[in-house]
Amino acid sequence: MTNISQYIDHTLLSPTASETDIRKICEEAWIHQFKAVCVAPTYVAYTKEMFEFCPVRIEIVSVIGFPLGYSTTVTKIAEAINALRDGATELDVVMNIAQFKSMAYLSIREELRQLSDLAHEHNALLKVIIETAYLDSFDLYTACEICAEAKVDFVKTSTGFAPAGADLETVTKMRSILPSEIKIKASGGIRTYDQALAFIEAGADRIGTSSGVMMMTAQ
Repeated sequence: MTNISQYIDHTLLSPTASETDIRKICEEAWIHQFKAVCVAPTYVAYTKEMFEFCPVRIEIVSVIGFPLGYSTTVTKIAEAINALRDGATELDVVMNIAQFKSMAYLSIREELRQLSDLAHEHNALLKVIIETAYLDSFDLYTACEICAEAKVDFVKTSTGFAPAGADLETVTKMRSILPSEIKIKASGGIRTYDQALAFIEAGADRIGTSSGVMMMTAQ
């Protein structure tokens, strides 16, 4: 059986998550040596404190423009600067889907390029959530191409707040479209070890899930 701990972004983005809840997922990430934890911007600095004496490196992921993506570029950049200052090492930004549906592709590419440059200046990674539930095949291809042109590090399937999350066919298509240096994060509705393994085999390099502990006990 495959040890998937280094694929898991252990995620808690509930609007009612308390400091106690965040402490718990940090402890779980420490125990199972997950690749990362993904928390709301409010909790980035607290999460950094939780990992101060952790013997292994666990990435701190926070979200930008979450969950709808239609914040202005200025707002997203301000969010990103704050998250990086507080200790985030990876940023999951929601693509402006409203602009995308208006075919404002150049504006989206410029926004993502600015965020990518900002992240890289701080030795951080940028993941772009394209919310695949809202995209047809042409949209998927276009969104992946924009992300590639903006030199992002990952393209991510879903926020978990849309009508549907990740699916294997979409991840397979994304892997065929994206250049090899751009990785894929599958998220949204992935709750079991077998599901996670199937997405990894389809081309996902990260799994965003709140069920990481359950997955580890299934191995």
